[in-house]
Amino acid sequence: MSDHNLAGEHHPSPASTATTALGTLLLLPSELLHEILIRLALPELLRVRSVARPLSHLISSADFRRFYHLSSASSGPAPAAAWLLIFKKLPPRGAALRGFHGPSGRWFRIPVADIISPAVPPGEDLYFLAASGSSFLFAANGRRELVVVDLSAQSARRLPPSPLGPRGTSSWRRFGLKLVADPPGSNRFRFMFAELVNNTPFLFEYQSDTDTWQSSEAALVAGPSAPAGPDGTYLCAAHAGPDCVMVYSGPGADRPVFFRPRFPHNLPNAGDRLHVYGDGSAVVVRSTAVEEPSRGRTKVVAGVELYGFGPEVGGDWQLVSTVPGELVEGFRKPYAVMTGLLAEREGVIRLILISNCRGAWDLVWLSYDPAGAEWRWVPVPDWGGAKGLNMAGIAVSSTFSRLWPPAPSSPAICR
Repeated sequence: MSDHNLAGEHHPSPASTATTALGTLLLLPSELLHEILIRLALPELLRVRSVARPLSHLISSADFRRFYHLSSASSGPAPAAAWLLIFKKLPPRGAALRGFHGPSGRWFRIPVADIISPAVPPGEDLYFLAASGSSFLFAANGRRELVVVDLSAQSARRLPPSPLGPRGTSSWRRFGLKLVADPPGSNRFRFMFAELVNNTPFLFEYQSDTDTWQSSEAALVAGPSAPAGPDGTYLCAAHAGPDCVMVYSGPGADRPVFFRPRFPHNLPNAGDRLHVYGDGSAVVVRSTAVEEPSRGRTKVVAGVELYGFGPEVGGDWQLVSTVPGELVEGFRKPYAVMTGLLAEREGVIRLILISNCRGAWDLVWLSYDPAGAEWRWVPVPDWGGAKGLNMAGIAVSSTFSRLWPPAPSSPAICR
């Protein structure tokens, strides 16, 4: 399956042709037009805006934007509430993200080359770290620095080095970092990461408003302490299988704290289990070995368990839910290696499992809604580039459908 360019770019069809084709549609009441347009994915919506001038005013209006935002946020665990974003390793001049939109069942190509090229030299090795709101964060391996792309403003800029100094792409760990639009819906953001420094957990935070970093040493908490706030942040500072060091920052703690949670039972045969951490949750993926004549010895997923914390900071892992067996059967495929991404966005926990078998990549997208105790599996089709894919970063964003890029303009760069 091929991917589709992100709408909002210029198209060869003149606006007059689109207006004629949409003549009947334009006669509908505005309320009905709202209902039709909110069912479009963001790239399709922006394509309509770019080729149909009579609809451009409606789509750009504050009322419609607010309606579209509420519709996206209220879709709960459905794939409409989140996008799966993948960055394929390419030279900066060909840099593009692939975004999968569940309701349409399609991949979209999100070009960022023209935006990011002024911020990085030719031949730079980029890695996609995180996304939130209109901000997309990349690590540049050659210059050992961070670059943030603002998709709505069509601009890119380099971040100052963290207190730990310049860092290559291998220094960044997905489980230990978080990008947050602050306030939500704006192009301002905070970037946090937790790291062990001389065996002591530290929390580092960058604020785009001030363009500065802050660092704080985390204090040890022995057992459950103060209640965790709804806006608190959990980051994994270090992990080795079931053993991890968690850092918490936010309401209920005057300063960052850390603890070493344990799972409720021993997990034998740790080599057959994958542990994925993110946003105060943990997933244990159990696998069994299989022998296949054509592939030899491989593995298949046997079970997936979700763990979380209680209401107080410093407790052990508690079993939250297990993915139903019939759901697991739907995505059981042989694999040789597997990794994962776990993220909580707007109350919904999303798990992405990335596996490889003989050079072929496979993606599994699961979502869990704690309010309804409901699991969903979102089938992710191949966009035609998974064979031999040199993946350079993956993220989940629940706010991508709320972006409103302006008309194409010259990319900007500031330091």
